[in-house]
Amino acid sequence: MVDDEVGIRELLRDILQDEGYQVELAENAAAARAIRLHERPDVVLLDIWMPDCDGISLLKEWGSSGLLTMPVIMMSGHGTIDTAVEATRIGAFDFLEKPIALQKLLKTVSVALKHSEQLPKSEMSLTSLGKSPIVAALKDRLDKIAASASISPSPVLLIGPKGGGAELCGRFLQNANTPWFQLTEFNQLASAPLDILEPIRDGVLYIAEVAELNKIEQKGLLLLITKSDKYNVRVVCSTSENLPKLQVEALFDHNLLRILSAVSLRVPALDEHKEDIPDLAIAIANLQFELADVEYREFDIAALNSLRNADWPGDLAQLDAIIRNLIQTSLGKKITLDDVNRVLHQFDDALTIAASQQAAVQQHKDMNTPIKNLPTSAMGANLNQPLRDARDDFERLYFEYHMKDSTNNMSKLAEIAGLERTHLYRKLKQLCIKIKG
Repeated sequence: MVDDEVGIRELLRDILQDEGYQVELAENAAAARAIRLHERPDVVLLDIWMPDCDGISLLKEWGSSGLLTMPVIMMSGHGTIDTAVEATRIGAFDFLEKPIALQKLLKTVSVALKHSEQLPKSEMSLTSLGKSPIVAALKDRLDKIAASASISPSPVLLIGPKGGGAELCGRFLQNANTPWFQLTEFNQLASAPLDILEPIRDGVLYIAEVAELNKIEQKGLLLLITKSDKYNVRVVCSTSENLPKLQVEALFDHNLLRILSAVSLRVPALDEHKEDIPDLAIAIANLQFELADVEYREFDIAALNSLRNADWPGDLAQLDAIIRNLIQTSLGKKITLDDVNRVLHQFDDALTIAASQQAAVQQHKDMNTPIKNLPTSAMGANLNQPLRDARDDFERLYFEYHMKDSTNNMSKLAEIAGLERTHLYRKLKQLCIKIKG
């Protein structure tokens, strides 16, 4: 119950408690925010006119941060039809005009509670991905694609890193109360592709990495797409691979690439919009609180800054795993900078030891010198310096060795190192290694 008038909120609380409900009171939007972060109420009664922040703005805030997971009943003593329509458009469940009749209050709350039981569990959405200009532009383009579906939904190709936000983009194109099907058994495309369409009529078929399809499965997908209009199914594929290059190498069907490329969109890597990471971290933590029933943990400012400044080669999936780890393993009431450093660098010691051993073995082979007689400097890094510097020394040695071995072929080097090309270039630049033409 959120209302700045003490008499109204206490009167409504007493009425609802007499009916057997548990009621928590908030005297303004700030108090409501604090309660919502630590609890998931079944229903919220929210006054529109409050001194610190109006109820419509708070409703929008909850919606944009993924916290609008419960029915919200708006209340106002001088509401208009326009205000009620606006509240409903944003996501309000119903609108009550003050003074509120007792029977009207009880009936509305009862209906809202039944609706709350049927709501799906919370999940990440495209809204959670951030508010930066690059993400805002992505949303605008997806809005445009979604609006074009009034005639027939065109297939969409989403291009971005593994573990990124492609699935969130695909779900953004899904209409409410329609099927979503992520295809994981690709052999269905080879054996009976058209059988996939009927159960997901009017919905979305999502394929997470279309480059993994073999030639027969690609032909099946091409056939499925040509028949998808009949079932009003939107086919959304994502990839982290260079499909035109695969086509040149005869590994990807040229007709399938032509159809998918007609509506294609690049999904930015997390490292391209790091300013969104603090809000993303909080959204992921909120989701764990909602779904896993874990104790809510706040992040201190230093912890959020450290997450924002870190590198994320595993993109959104890596950030999600780190946040889950922090929630489960941090001991204090707040997640601190020390906690973040502990989890971000938990594999560093093992990496450095393995790297030093590998360098020593390689130099032993090259120099035919017994490993036990190798000086510290011959092991690829000076082990008497800080860990981060030693790791940089080894990585520099590693990349310079393989660049020479691969005659500066970046594709081959990326394959050897097991890195995406974009991440490889960033790594070489970070280590001050010049890329020779």
